[in-house]
Amino acid sequence: MHIIFLGPPGAGKGTQAEIISKKYNIKKISTGDILRSEMENGTELGKIAKQYMEKGELVPDEIMIKIIENHIKNLNSFILDGFPRTLNQALELEKITKIDKVIYINVPDEEIKNRLLKRGRLDDKPEVIENRIKVYREQTQVLIDYYKKKGILYEIDGMGSIEEISKRIESVLINPT
Repeated sequence: MHIIFLGPPGAGKGTQAEIISKKYNIKKISTGDILRSEMENGTELGKIAKQYMEKGELVPDEIMIKIIENHIKNLNSFILDGFPRTLNQALELEKITKIDKVIYINVPDEEIKNRLLKRGRLDDKPEVIENRIKVYREQTQVLIDYYKKKGILYEIDGMGSIEEISKRIESVLINPT
């Protein structure tokens, strides 16, 4: 099964992807992890990505797609965490694989702010959080609409305990209605 986890910063995508990955033995692919791996291993794509990241720029879609493709090409199942982020990335992803389900963990903005402030990272300042939410909503709403039209988007209520949210996700993966 090819799955995408979508959701705003602080929605718990990474946590939930990790839980589902371990429970169902599905490879979790986090864009942050694979970018670091490519750079550490000194691959050609890693070297190119590093040039952008060192300048604080986003890695271009065509580079990200190639890196993703290298990591998913021999997998029967995977969870993509943090990719795609834009409609162009989604369209390019479809050229290399079919996506079966998109799990959208929806969390209200106020809760996102609270979660990110509690986690206490250096970049989790109120004004930065506001901007991250705004950028996320602008970029991702298009993806949500796109996958909804394709009939593969499953919206999950991201409020509650980690276990409650995991159960909601599992019910969609096992028995979608």
